[in-house]
Formats: sequence, C-alpha cells, structure tokens
Amino acid sequence: MIIVVRISGLVEIPQEVKESLYRLRLRRKYTAVLLEETKENESLLQQLRNFIAYGKLNQETLSLLVEKRAMPLPGKKIEAKKVVEGLDKKSLEELGVKPFFRLHPPRGGIDSKTHFPIRKGVLGDNKEKINDLIRRML
Repeated sequence: MIIVVRISGLVEIPQEVKESLYRLRLRRKYTAVLLEETKENESLLQQLRNFIAYGKLNQETLSLLVEKRAMPLPGKKIEAKKVVEGLDKKSLEELGVKPFFRLHPPRGGIDSKTHFPIRKGVLGDNKEKINDLIRRML
C-alpha cells in the first residue's frame, strides 16, 4: 500500500498537475490518500513528485492513521480493526470511510533545507521514511 501526501500549496501549480491532484482527491495541503502499487500509479507519482511525498506504508502506521484520522461516511460508524483488516479486499468507501485523510502539519517541521541530487526535502519518494512523516502528522 502506498500513501501519498500533498505537501505543496495551491499557488503557482501548473493546470495539468492541479487536475491530477484533484482527481487523486488531494485537493488541500496535507491531505493523504492510499493507492495500490501498480505501474499506472507509479508513473502518475513520478509526474507529481515535485508536489507530493509518497512511500510504502507499514501496517502499524496504517492502523494509527485509520484510528486517529479516518472520517466516517454519513450514517456509518468506524471500527479501526475491521477497516485495516478489510482494506486488502475492499476500498475505503466500501468500508464506510472517506477515501482521504486530513492530516496536521508535521511536528518539527518539514525538512526543506535538505537537498538531494534530484529533489528537495521530503518531496518525492520517501520509501520507508514516509512512516515517520505520517506519525509526525497525526
């Protein structure tokens, strides 16, 4: 399971990037969605890597995320254990949860001063470090 978090704001984003973020339901800063690991999603994430942070989510962080930040659909109730167990077979909407998560800004801030050869700070593929970022945003 891949988690995608929108890091950049709303100002000065190209129209095609804005449309892609809108279709992924990343309409505000610090919102997150869960995606399956497919070739199509990987190519989409490569195009959006300068505006989002993404990586593989482990089960421990997934259960914390669902427990603390999942919002129920109208008229539904959330049981975190059932949602985490059923996520392999069903989508979030089928389990009675909104398909996105609204997160807080990360405690300790974003490492925007750290420069790597291609990207700046937390933007792009964070692999396993995304779990630390998500925990700071809960």
